Amino acid sequence: MTNIRQFNEKDRDQVIALWKSCNLIRSWNDPNKDFDRKKGFGEELFIVLEHQDIIVGTVMGGYDGHRGVMNYLAVSPDFRGKGFGKMLVEVIENKLKKLGCPKINLLVRSDNIEVSDFYESINYKKQEDVSVFGKRLILDE
Repeated sequence: MTNIRQFNEKDRDQVIALWKSCNLIRSWNDPNKDFDRKKGFGEELFIVLEHQDIIVGTVMGGYDGHRGVMNYLAVSPDFRGKGFGKMLVEVIENKLKKLGCPKINLLVRSDNIEVSDFYESINYKKQEDVSVFGKRLILDE
């Protein structure tokens, strides 16, 4: 049986283990700090997918009043190809629509071909006319 619900503190260790299994954790991003930073900022957009009481999927959404964003979309390698990723994306899309969000953006690492193919299969388009810039304001070391 699968269940989609909002993240809560007791999920922390399972979610970190899932993100590690999906190669989403980077040395410069402490996931514990990401959890703490999410508190009070659209917590209803941090979703987990459970299968038989084990967290097998996540997505962390955000909305700033102009654009939505999707981060940490993860599905356990053992559960891919079953529609869980699409299900999580649809949940976030619907939550963002209810907030009045007109468009959602996401970032995909250039070497992550598998996830690029997934997003294209659910009608996300690569934005050729956009460059991504970033500046680290707080180091998580």
